[in-house]
Order: sequence, then C-alpha cells, then structure tokens
Amino acid sequence: MKNFFLFTLCSTLAMVSCQEKVKVDPMAPKEEGDKVIVHEEYSGTEPTKPEETEFYEPTVPRVEPSHLGSPPSDAIVLFDGKSLDGWVSSNDGSEANWILNDDGSMTVKDKAGDIETKQHFGDIQLHIEWRSPKDVNDEGQHRGNSGIFLNGLYELQVLDQNDNPTYVNGQVGSIYKQHVPLAMASVASGEWNTYDVIYHAPAFNADGAKIKSGIITVLHNGVLIQDHVEIKGTTPYIGWPKNPSHGKGPLKLQDHGDNSRVSYRNIWIREL
Repeated sequence: MKNFFLFTLCSTLAMVSCQEKVKVDPMAPKEEGDKVIVHEEYSGTEPTKPEETEFYEPTVPRVEPSHLGSPPSDAIVLFDGKSLDGWVSSNDGSEANWILNDDGSMTVKDKAGDIETKQHFGDIQLHIEWRSPKDVNDEGQHRGNSGIFLNGLYELQVLDQNDNPTYVNGQVGSIYKQHVPLAMASVASGEWNTYDVIYHAPAFNADGAKIKSGIITVLHNGVLIQDHVEIKGTTPYIGWPKNPSHGKGPLKLQDHGDNSRVSYRNIWIREL
C-alpha cells in the first residue's frame, strides 16, 4: 500500500511537472480541420547569405502616380467630363443620356434609367467622385440616392447621409443590404466625396456554381469603410443575394428614380 501511494504521488508530480513545461497556446486552432499555414519555399536548409534570398526579376512596371487629381498613367478613364461616349443605357444599350455639366461632371437624369460602361472589367482599382445636391428635398433612402455597381451586380451605396438616419446596411458606404460601413465619412451635402475601391471578382466553376466570393475594400474620403469584405451575392432591395455565374461586367451607375440629382466626376479604373 505504501509503495502504491508513493507511485501515485510520483506520477502526480510528474504530470504537474510535465504540464508546467508544456504550455498550451490559448490562440492555437481548436477546431478539427483547421490547417496550419506552411510556406514551402521557406523549408529546407536556411540561407546563410543575404543574396540567397534576393531576386531581381520579374521587374516591376513603372506607373506614374496621379498629380492634382489626374489619374495614374495606366488608368482607363471612364469619364473625363467631356462626353458620355463610353457609357450606354442599362435598359436597352442605347446612348447614355444623363446630364453633362459645365464643371466636368455628369448628373443623373431623373427616370432616364441606369447607365453602364461599354467596357467590361473583372478585378479592378476604381476611383470615383460623387456629390449629392446641396438643396435637400427628401429624407431616408430618397435623399441623394444612387449606387455604384461592380460587375453591374454588386452595389456600393451612394446616399446623402448627413442628418438623415436610415437602416445601417443601406446607408452611405454600405455594400447594400450586406455590409455596414466601418465609419460614416461623408462631407457636407453639395460637396464632392471620393470612393477608392479595390475589387476582386468572384469565380465560378464549369457548372456555374460559385467557388470563390468577390472581395471589396473601400476608402471613403481617405477613410477605410469596407475592409476586405466578402460579397455574398447580388444586392437586391428585396430577398436574398443571388449568385448567377458571370465573367467580366460593366461598371453601372444607378438612377434611383426619385429625383436624386446625384452627380459624378473623375471616374477611372486600373485593371488588376
């Protein structure tokens, strides 16, 4: 009995000693199926000279950055303030007939319908500037409402949010009905806002099923408001998001049909 007691005591002390030596990381994955990330290119014998981890090709292409509001040198200018030649009606493909303004902007023509680019895109960097009217004449979703649709399907909301509460997943800067913005960064009504967007399109298999979701990051007037969020499908006013198979698509601008009078200018894209 004495020997059994000593054996039990020694076993217990050994277990305590072992527990003290082996620290369990509280942040380690606990769910079955979690994968540990291993970068195979950094396996094997570790280099001992700096030049062994340096490479010089492929060389990085040179892009001249924007100056005083001009687009970078490799950008595709979608609207330069002079014409709507690169745009068509989303309804029937006819000539876009929104209003061209003397200040180099265009304004939604009420009930004329959405317009979209003739050119289609996949992954992009987008710069676009928009302005709600200074004279306020409505509230909620009917005040300065428009939208920017990536691939013609996924809406980044444009709305005059100043002293104008509405549902937060439909407010300015939202991915409509899906993602609430991290901040409300609008300037005063009647002043120009900027959106800078990084968008990666979804992917579909041969059967048309989605195998990778679209991803979007948005800065509103330089403030991060959507941080690499997943686009879960289309952005309908009523119902669940849908995931129709598609390839490249247009950039579409919305006519909300309620005298929104939203204006746009300086629209350019870089294909990624």
